[in-house]
Amino acid sequence: MTDMNPDKSGQRVADLTDLQDKASEVSELLKTLAHPMRLMIVCTLIKAEYSVSELEEKLDIHQPNLSQQLTVLREAEVVETRREGKQIYYKLTARKAERLVGALYDIFCADGDIE
Repeated sequence: MTDMNPDKSGQRVADLTDLQDKASEVSELLKTLAHPMRLMIVCTLIKAEYSVSELEEKLDIHQPNLSQQLTVLREAEVVETRREGKQIYYKLTARKAERLVGALYDIFCADGDIE
């Protein structure tokens, strides 16, 4: 979706061919991020790498549910893990997910929000 052309109103409109080629990839990422807990996990991991216990504390999510959501993100290759002793650390690896979450933040949370 690199070629965005302005329409009559000046809004950027994607080339439909690009969208068609990427529709499956985009919809899979959107499905992965569609769960509120997974979205918050990704938002948190944009800032830094965290252990499961740190994520549990920061997000106030109980460990079994957190582990389930982290598994979905790992299988979708949005996050990856590393082990240090008994701790498992998660970090965001999908740059597209980071950019998408940033765009969502700009749309829904930025000052001057338009309804």
